[in-house]
Amino acid sequence: MNKVVTALVPGAPAGAPPEVGATLQRMRLARGLTLEDLSRIAGVSKSMLSQIEREKANPTIAITWRLANALGVQIGELLSSEVRSSDVIRVVDAHEIPTLPGAHAGYSLRILGPMDLAGKYEWYELTLAPGGELASQGHDPGTSEHLTVLTGAVELEVGAEKKRVKHGATARYPADQAHIIRNTGKLESKALMVVVHR
Repeated sequence: MNKVVTALVPGAPAGAPPEVGATLQRMRLARGLTLEDLSRIAGVSKSMLSQIEREKANPTIAITWRLANALGVQIGELLSSEVRSSDVIRVVDAHEIPTLPGAHAGYSLRILGPMDLAGKYEWYELTLAPGGELASQGHDPGTSEHLTVLTGAVELEVGAEKKRVKHGATARYPADQAHIIRNTGKLESKALMVVVHR
């Protein structure tokens, strides 16, 4: 496997895997993410991330792909030690956008916002299957959410209040208390969700 990884990195010594740790740590810190944050987003254990950053372990291709996805970069960027200059326009292809699957609850959440804004502003594309729901505990005090329904309709429950939000409508609500977004219809629903932290 090392030979395969090395082949992806021009200039890497023959037979030696690339040193991913420093690049991973630089990208993680540039986005203001802790090891715990990246662990949760990428689905890779915190201890494994720590070992990779300290060059005590080399990630498999599968783990490298998950980390690149979570950081919103191409896998080649993570395997390269070169520091790239920032493009004026950075296009993130659909396959690069991290997704939090909630198949067990009938939802899929694509993380559209950049990781370096996490904890301030976050935006997501929420897809709900018929009967699916996204249930959340209250976030930090003062947090609010803004939900715009793109297709179908959803039922929004915040505390003891419930409201139906139709296609094209936007609901704004406090998210520092328990809240549920559910699809009670027979067709898939899709919405844009913006989370604002104070």
